[in-house]
This record gives sequence, C-alpha cells and structure tokens, in this order.
Amino acid sequence: MKAAKLGICLLFIPFLVFTQSRYDVVIDELMTDPSPQIGLPNSEWIELKNTTALPIDLLGWRIGDGNGQSGPMPDFNLQPDSFVIVCSSSAAAAMSVFGTAVPVTNFPSLDNDGDQIFLTAANGITVHTVAYSGAWYQNELKKEGGWTLEMIDTKSPCAGISNWKASEDAQGGTPGRKNSIDAINEDQSAPKLKNAFALDSITIVAIFDEPVDSLLGATIGNYQIDGGLSVVKAITMAPLFNTTNLRLNGPLSLGAVYNLTVNNVADCKNNVIATENSSRVGLPVEPSLSDIVINEILFNPKSNGFDYVEFYNVSSKIVDASRLYAANRNSSNVVSSIKQVSSTPFYIFPGDYLVITEDMRSLEMNYLVRKPGAVILLPALPSYPDDKGDILLLNGQGDIVDEVKYSDDWHFKLIDNPEGVSLERIDPSGSSQDAANWHSAASTAGYGTPTYKNSQYKQTQPIDASIGITPKIFSPDNDGHDDVATIQYKMTGPGYVANITIYDAQGRPVRYLVKNGILGSDGQWNWDDLDEKGNKLPVGTYIIYTEIFNLQAKKQQFKNTVVLARKLG
Repeated sequence: MKAAKLGICLLFIPFLVFTQSRYDVVIDELMTDPSPQIGLPNSEWIELKNTTALPIDLLGWRIGDGNGQSGPMPDFNLQPDSFVIVCSSSAAAAMSVFGTAVPVTNFPSLDNDGDQIFLTAANGITVHTVAYSGAWYQNELKKEGGWTLEMIDTKSPCAGISNWKASEDAQGGTPGRKNSIDAINEDQSAPKLKNAFALDSITIVAIFDEPVDSLLGATIGNYQIDGGLSVVKAITMAPLFNTTNLRLNGPLSLGAVYNLTVNNVADCKNNVIATENSSRVGLPVEPSLSDIVINEILFNPKSNGFDYVEFYNVSSKIVDASRLYAANRNSSNVVSSIKQVSSTPFYIFPGDYLVITEDMRSLEMNYLVRKPGAVILLPALPSYPDDKGDILLLNGQGDIVDEVKYSDDWHFKLIDNPEGVSLERIDPSGSSQDAANWHSAASTAGYGTPTYKNSQYKQTQPIDASIGITPKIFSPDNDGHDDVATIQYKMTGPGYVANITIYDAQGRPVRYLVKNGILGSDGQWNWDDLDEKGNKLPVGTYIIYTEIFNLQAKKQQFKNTVVLARKLG
C-alpha cells in the first residue's frame, strides 16, 4: 500500500516593516507653563501627531531635552492623522479626560522661557525637535502661563516661530484634538546661514536658521571656503539638524578672516538656500583693554522700550561674544550684575558692531536696525539707571575691556526730554570717559543707530607722534639696573598735552602718572612701580595708556605693555 499524499497549503501573510523617518510624527502642541490655570490641569505635557497614512507603534519612543530624556513609551499604536498626549505618570489620569494620554517616567521639565524638546524613535533616530522660546506665543499675556503653544501647519514642521502661536481655545489648549489655530501655512522660506565658528583650527560649525536636510547638509561639495582650504568631511548634527560640523583639509591661520559659502542645502520642504548663504569665520582671541569699545548707550528708553548697549570692535582681532560679559558697579563700586553677552559662540570681526538688549520687537519698532543679525537678546541686562551709572565690558578672564561712567548730563543741552535718545560715542578711538566724546543721537537718525555707524561719528585727525617704553621688563630693586620704566615720546609740532594712566592686567587703573602734561618736541617720564597711594604694586603685566591731544581736537591714544618683575629671594 502506498502512502497517501498529503496536500499541504501554506498561507503567507505579508508583513510590512515601516521604518520611521523624520517628521512622520511631530510635536504639535506644548504646555510649558500651566499656571495660572485657564481650563486645563496644572501639568506640563506635549502632544504628538501622526502625519503619515499608516499607524505607528510608539513602543520604546522617548522625549527629551538638554538635561536628559524620558523613559520609553509603552506599546501604543498612533493612528494616521491622530493625536496622543505624552505626560508624566502623575498627570496621566487628569490628562486622559481630554484624550488618550501616554505616561512616561522622567518626563522632562519644560522651561517656560524656552527649551529644546526632541522626540526619538525606538531605534534612536531623532524624528522631530522643537526649539521654542517665549516669543513663539506672539502674545504677551498668554506667554505668562496657562496657554499652550500650538503648531499651525503640521506639514511645515521645521518652519520655527512662523508656524507656532499661542492657542486660541477657551480652555487654553487643545490636548488630544486638532489645534485651534490649525491652518495651511506653507513654508516657502529657504534656510539661511546665520553664522559660523571654529571648534578648533581644522573644524568649523555652520549654523542655519532652521533644520536642514541631513543628507544635503552632510554633502562636502555644498561647502566652499577661501584661503586655499576645502571641506573634507561634513556631519549634520542631531537633534535639531540646524548645524553642520565641517572638517577642513588644513588649519585656519590665526588673525585671518575666511569666507564660508553654502550651496544646494535645503530644508524639510525642499526650499534651497539662496542669497544669505555665506559667513565669515576665523580663530578668535581674547580681547584686551580698548579692543572692543562701548559705542552707544540707551539707558533711558521710551515707556514701551528697553535699554540697549552697542559694542564696536576697533581692533584687528576676531573676538568671540561668548567670551564677553556686560556688567555694572554696585553702590560699593564693585563690579556687579555680570551677564554673558552670548550663550553660544558669536564672532565680532574687526569693524563689526554688536548690540545687546532684551526685546527685539521693541528695538525694531523704535529704531532702524540695519543688521538684525548683530543683535543678541539677553533675558535681562545689568541695571543701567536713567540718571547715571556704570557700564563695563569684561573679557573671559574677568579683565575690563572698556568702561563708561555715563551721566544724563552728557546729553545735548537743548533736548527737552532725553527719553528714548541714545548716547553715541563720537570717536571710537577717543576716551571712553571723556564727556566731550559723547553726544545725543541725531533726530534725523531716529535718536538711535543700533547695529551701524553712529550719527555723531567723527574720527579725530591722528597726531604724528611716537611713544616707546624702555625697558620692556623692569625690576625696581634699587640695584642700578632697570629700576624704572621710561616712557619716551617724540612730537612733530607744539601745543600738545598728554595724560598717562597705568592699568593692571585686569583693566583697573592703578596710577595716574601724568595729568594734562604739556609736551615739547621730545621728552620722557619714569614709572617706579608705585600705585596712586605710593604703595608698591605686585609683579605682573601692566598697560601704559597714553592720550595725546591739542585744542584743535587732534587726538591719539597709545597702548604699551610693560612687565614689572623682582628678583626671587
């Protein structure tokens, strides 16, 4: 008997593997400050939306910020064109009243004034990142709390502030349902290259104003740099994808300014970078006394305005604003209220202006701002009173780079009301503390010139003179050898007067050596290491600042360094 043949039928069921890509799921609503409550629970949360036509399993997905990330999300299928609320375990019950709520451990704290929130898939890929700020509310009342930030058009997920606003729903937000401000908001803006800086001599970081396509951002042929250099490696950096790290084929030279140009890089809507596609870059150095000067001051703003301070780079150095600090002096004359000028690298090139203030909208409403990219917003400036005060600029070592003890008496006497009128420095190379070197901004310039040349600018005619210091290192130990530092001058004409001030390495005046000294055709002064009170100064480097001028407004300043040393033992 033959064995019977068995008919076996195998049924194959197709299995679709769906790999998540950027923006398949987006963060489309944020409750960063739930108090005071409008109509929603007193809890922070975010809302996610599936922008695809397929369900997506959120198992293992996480959210995070600069301080860390949450625990993994549970097994949950987010249906196409649907929403889910993500929150802490303690908030899940209250939030589930409004829609499906997925709890996670270690839900990140959402900063009220701004934060960077990212969403990662189970495989670690960054799916969406939102770097919001308080300005995104576009509503001064609602940004104080109780209202959510909502995305306008989820098909333009990388558009930034132009695609977000405060919720208009009566409850303060729309958790678990379509946003109250949902609308078509087509992103047609091409990415712009904001600036660039050097991580080291062979690595440049290019910063764009929005996220860019990671593959195009990592294409080395899209970058050109002058000076005989080229880009040999490019990486688009997660999680925001608005920066690229560029490795060069050789080192940058100290003191040289290079031009970086970007082409063919696009954003998530395929808008390709166009005109604003270049930036200067180089190696920054620490500024010393008077390399950067305080150039314009608004200390008595209009009722709807804010103070601002403008700095100007008079040197040939590249200076990093993240290594600069604005400050004032307290009632004891001690340097106080120190504020970092920039939290990220931002270069001030020779001849550049930089403005710090607290509110861009107010600045642009009250004054012509020719270079908005030269404005840095700080959460709060040091206090600069309306009548008089101190403005200081410090370098990364805490040394004084420039200081102005201003007074409202410096304003033009015929101005009835100085409110909203800035004080402008007349000659950038002139003395910071000379009231005659400051003047009220012109009415024809709108009473202020933030980010560009002052309306009262006038460079005094230089003097044909020379100043020299010998020896460069002196040791006042009374041994008959290099006991004093000799300051020698030579003039080509009569009628000149000199002031000489000696500063320590921290920029503090320690000796007023000469005050209104009348000069001949040549001569000299000696300094014997004593301070203004006749006390011996410690060893170290000192700056001898000489100012020469005459009654015809000719003026020139000289900076010389000298080292005070003493024998050991």
